[in-house]
Amino acid sequence: MTTIVFVGAGSVVFTQGLLADLFGLELGALEIRLHDIDPERLETAAAAATYIARELGVTPRISTHLERRAALDGADFVINIVQVGMNSATHVDFEIPARYGLRQTIGDTLGVGGVFRALRTFPVLRGLAHDINEVCPDAWLLNYTNPMVMNVWYLKALGVRNVVGLCHSVYWTMQGLSELVGVPYDDVTYLAAGVNHQSWVLRFERGRENLYDRLDEAIAADPELLRRVRVDMYRRLGFYPTETSEHSSEYVPWYLGHTSEVERLRLPVGAYLDIVAENLASYEHTRNALKSGDPVEVEPTMEYAPQVIHSIVTGTPRTIYANVPNTGLIPNLQSRAIVEVPSLVDALGIRPTAVGELPAQCAALNRAYLNVAELTVQAALTEDPRAIRQAVMVDPATAGTLTVEQIWDLCNDLVLAHHNYLDPSLRAALK
Repeated sequence: MTTIVFVGAGSVVFTQGLLADLFGLELGALEIRLHDIDPERLETAAAAATYIARELGVTPRISTHLERRAALDGADFVINIVQVGMNSATHVDFEIPARYGLRQTIGDTLGVGGVFRALRTFPVLRGLAHDINEVCPDAWLLNYTNPMVMNVWYLKALGVRNVVGLCHSVYWTMQGLSELVGVPYDDVTYLAAGVNHQSWVLRFERGRENLYDRLDEAIAADPELLRRVRVDMYRRLGFYPTETSEHSSEYVPWYLGHTSEVERLRLPVGAYLDIVAENLASYEHTRNALKSGDPVEVEPTMEYAPQVIHSIVTGTPRTIYANVPNTGLIPNLQSRAIVEVPSLVDALGIRPTAVGELPAQCAALNRAYLNVAELTVQAALTEDPRAIRQAVMVDPATAGTLTVEQIWDLCNDLVLAHHNYLDPSLRAALK
């Protein structure tokens, strides 16, 4: 029997999609253990899991656990989807920086929002790493929680043997590009690499045809495409970035700090707050439907975690995009940093592909991104509150908007606001 643990199962909508994918695969006997610290959300997750299993005609063993260690004992796979602080903390991450004139769109990967989301999450990850190392050291930890690079980097530093970060951004980018150039996705071959939410499409082809030529034609034919950050970056850098324009705008200093660019590129400042509200509404709808016996939508998501589990359990080979330590995979990015590269998955586990050096301009942006991640991880590992401020100081978008003094004041305000979530050593206000 394969045992799969969901940590943060109260993220019910995401849990539902992953379960629909899992239950649609031939995996043999399954045990699903759901863990969350919120009893109501955990109960809803269990009801959803039972409903989906019944709809798809499978009979897994399903259990709920408020205590994490018991859920992890002897697990084969652990899927991490925790969100520390939930909606209220996310609002803080947007509202306080906005008082300083700092614009954010998503705020979950880099910038001050990404830094403090990581710092809130690290104490939970430390407990998770300790438990995994003791009760299921051979388990694969499949991380979805953002900020991906910071979280996986921290988990590796804590000695988790088998941890990988999974994100669908490369896959969905290539789906969108294929549609844009009028070529079926199944006919396309591609190579991407970089860091999570800022990888680069290095090759985009059908047979011997370079599909970047078709992309150039599509952009020339539709001026509205020029009002996308990703298209703007592609035109100037020569390679297409693998995350949405909302995400991509936050990792560089060129856009959000300029009102004219926000308007030209139609950037939805604070967009993630709308997503938070939608997620809460979806959760409440699912909870109420399950309680009243109404049907619940069961749709597969094409997420990587179920595919990884299937490949390792059955030996079926697949290639996915994985976030893993840089052990020479991309030589012109920082060693041991977390990079995103194509990876083979089969019965032997996950084996990343050495991509080689990135184009210099792409590597330059990735290195700036990784500087922020490294300092944030170091703040937690060395218990140094100054490193928090230094991480935000070197963040491209923040440094392009605020003075150093404003950055320190902003960090002091966020440390105070998130006080209960942070490690005690990082709670100090600094002058």
